Amino acid sequence: MLHGRQAEQAAIDRMLHGILDSRPGVLVMRGEAGIGKSALLDYAAENADAHVLRVTGVESEAALPFAALHSLLRPVLDRAEALPAQQAAALLGALGMGESGRGDRFLVGLATLNLFVELSSQRPLVCLVDDAQWMDGESADALLFAARRLHAEPIAVLFAARTGADLPATGLPELWLARLDDAAAGRLLAERSGTLPPALRDQLVAEAQGNPLALVELPRMLTAEQRTGALVPLSFTLGTAEPATDRVLAGFRDRIAALPDRTRSCLLVAALDDGGSLEVLTHAARLLGIALADAAPAERAGLIRITGDGVAFHHPLVRTAVLLACDITARIAAHRALADAVDDDRRPWHLAAVTMGADEQVAMGLERLAQRARQRGGQAAVSAAYARAAVLSPQPEDAARRYTAAAFSAAEAGLRQRATELVERAGRSTDTASLDPAVAAELAQVRARLAFEEGRPLEAARILLEIARTVAADLTRLSFLGLAAYYAWTSTAHPDQVELARRIEALTPKGGNDLTAGEAVIRDFRVTIEGGTSVTTSLPSPPKAMPSDLRFLVTMHTLVRADRDGMIADAEALIQDCRTEGRLGRIPQAMTTLAIAQALAGRHDAARTTAAEGLELAADMDQPVWRGYVAGVHAWLSAVAGDENAYAALSSEAMRSADSLAWMPSRCWAEYAGAMLDLGAGRYAAATERIDQAAGPSRHAFVWRYAWPDYVEAAVKAGEPHQATAVLERYAAWANSTGQVGTLAVLHRARAMMAGDDSAERLYERALALHLQHEQPFDLARTRLAYGEWLRRHRRRSEARLQLEAAKEGFDRLGAAPWSTRAAGELRAAGVSVPGRVADDPLAVLTPQELQVVRLAVTGATNRDIGAQLFLSPRTVAYHLYKAFPKLGITSRTELGSLATDR
Repeated sequence: MLHGRQAEQAAIDRMLHGILDSRPGVLVMRGEAGIGKSALLDYAAENADAHVLRVTGVESEAALPFAALHSLLRPVLDRAEALPAQQAAALLGALGMGESGRGDRFLVGLATLNLFVELSSQRPLVCLVDDAQWMDGESADALLFAARRLHAEPIAVLFAARTGADLPATGLPELWLARLDDAAAGRLLAERSGTLPPALRDQLVAEAQGNPLALVELPRMLTAEQRTGALVPLSFTLGTAEPATDRVLAGFRDRIAALPDRTRSCLLVAALDDGGSLEVLTHAARLLGIALADAAPAERAGLIRITGDGVAFHHPLVRTAVLLACDITARIAAHRALADAVDDDRRPWHLAAVTMGADEQVAMGLERLAQRARQRGGQAAVSAAYARAAVLSPQPEDAARRYTAAAFSAAEAGLRQRATELVERAGRSTDTASLDPAVAAELAQVRARLAFEEGRPLEAARILLEIARTVAADLTRLSFLGLAAYYAWTSTAHPDQVELARRIEALTPKGGNDLTAGEAVIRDFRVTIEGGTSVTTSLPSPPKAMPSDLRFLVTMHTLVRADRDGMIADAEALIQDCRTEGRLGRIPQAMTTLAIAQALAGRHDAARTTAAEGLELAADMDQPVWRGYVAGVHAWLSAVAGDENAYAALSSEAMRSADSLAWMPSRCWAEYAGAMLDLGAGRYAAATERIDQAAGPSRHAFVWRYAWPDYVEAAVKAGEPHQATAVLERYAAWANSTGQVGTLAVLHRARAMMAGDDSAERLYERALALHLQHEQPFDLARTRLAYGEWLRRHRRRSEARLQLEAAKEGFDRLGAAPWSTRAAGELRAAGVSVPGRVADDPLAVLTPQELQVVRLAVTGATNRDIGAQLFLSPRTVAYHLYKAFPKLGITSRTELGSLATDR
């Protein structure tokens, strides 16, 4: 019986009942050691009418990639064959049970999700994770990834972690376990130690401080005299006692110390391995001259439990106490025995644990382990292995190389503080001038990335500029310089930017087809930072052989040329390539690019879905830079839709990113979003003022080119057209240089708004003709609105109605509520009765996720294919379609073909 935990048991009961109705549940329980987290997991396991998977994180295995996931899934891995081939290969490769490939922790997470769904298709599933704070980072990523994407599956996931532990469960519901009150503590103590004198029980309740484990274990520390109530001083007294958990740990140590030597040796082997099988334990014990049977006294004492799966400790503190109770000689012997008994992934760690000085052979073993871990996508484990190898390296150059590799992997895993520490160690290992050029370049990459993510983009650019001078290969140098130019551009306006951009361009290698795109990108960054508007009008698509950093920059840079369709195509190709190759850590950046292209192309629903998914993935992958960027884009979309609450939340997040990271792109999008909110609401003077103020610190943002026509409209509406003269000239120069039909159409609209009556109509008609050559629904609807307003003012009501009705219909389809309201107002002024409803659009009733699923289903993609693209389970895809079909008035997939889903 659990005392004082009725509320926690009720929360678990709700989860267990919910999965019977296909309502998934996730809960993170947090509390101090011994507070009862494991007991509540036991309660869940005993009361679940479901298949139960359970794992306990092991501190000694925190550096082994996917160790915890392997222990959790080991009983059900035979079901992996039901997964899509790529996911099955990634999962089995990560767990060391298949061919190692270019695995990615998030692809493994998707495979874990779908394996859970496969299991739950026959019976509800409950997944229990104890001591989650000690899971290896890769297992934690996979399980948290899966937990965040449960939607309509009969699955419950419960994590238990210690207070203050590093378990990044942001966004998941949490339950904090408080200490028991005196009444509940008294009942628990009476149940377990009811024969103790009442006065002694009261003292124990006070000493335990509401910690259930302390209430169970402290009585075992009493002497025989104390148990009878004799007036013998307790070994712990009120006012001088250590924390209860420390006393419990001391009690475990004393009980372990009282065991036979051979028993303690068995416990030590189990404590240092635990992830292994009984075969491993038996092998290691034999090398130490003991046998598994020697562990029997510890089992009888209630410290461990031996099953067919291995040794389970009564509590994690028992494992800690075993290590404290055994001396260094015993630990060395146990590690050596285990090194002979375990697999290749564990052996190097056991050897490293007993290596006190430099040892190149052990260091090489750890480096080989790191290389295997990298193939499985375990960047945190790669970093740990390289770092330990560096410590054991006899030669300073090898130590620096390994510290550098450790730092690079730590940065890839999002462990910025650890990466910073490793960079410093690499620098202290040897004179940087003596480093191998390739190592020096990699070290510079990490230093630049850390400086950028810590809010020093110009410093990051300088680091890459200097190291690029030493790089011989043109394409590699171009990649470094392109990234340097990008870092310089992302900073808010600074006096050093122009000179830095010029120096970067001066060092850029010239010539060659593979270099052309990179050269143009670097040149255009320099031009824009200088305040110019000319651009490279012809740029080839980035070749796949191009370094990934440069390819992403070239794709994003398509924005400057106003080739929105090309940008969408290239961004979609990048996302697909990342998924195919398992490089999912790059997807938030690619999704940001795609969301921008979709937004500016007038595909607002698609952009909202992409932005929402990008926000979630950026949070999963601990990428605050890209989360801030895509939050700004999402804020712009919310402003256009008139959703002021969403705009406020998203723009605040984007501005926080800008302020903390000196990150100009998120700032400019948040500022542009505010201007669009004002413009849509008819606050024209406020819109021009906002753009004027915003264009200072972020004046070199490319997206302001798209905002210039908005400024023209706001200035004209505010009765201050002269304010927009210079802006219109700049926009005209850029629009003409791009040659893009859609951009030229907007130019003619802006000119029409500034023109006199003798030429305005001609310019509006030309704008409409150009719009019809290149579909951009939002721009087209805005041109129709502006033209309709002009026609109504000139008392040409019938012609005005045609334009205004078309404008309102376009705004309605896009969900641009403020703009639809403006069009409706103009229609009423033109004598048209406008009902207060949105024009019929079947897709408008879908949620963003439903719309994304329907859009892919129209292409003929299966539920499994859709799930792989959207990071959902096939069951969740089916659920979204089940919800979408009645809203669309259809009953099957075959009827989807009649829907227009390209918004």
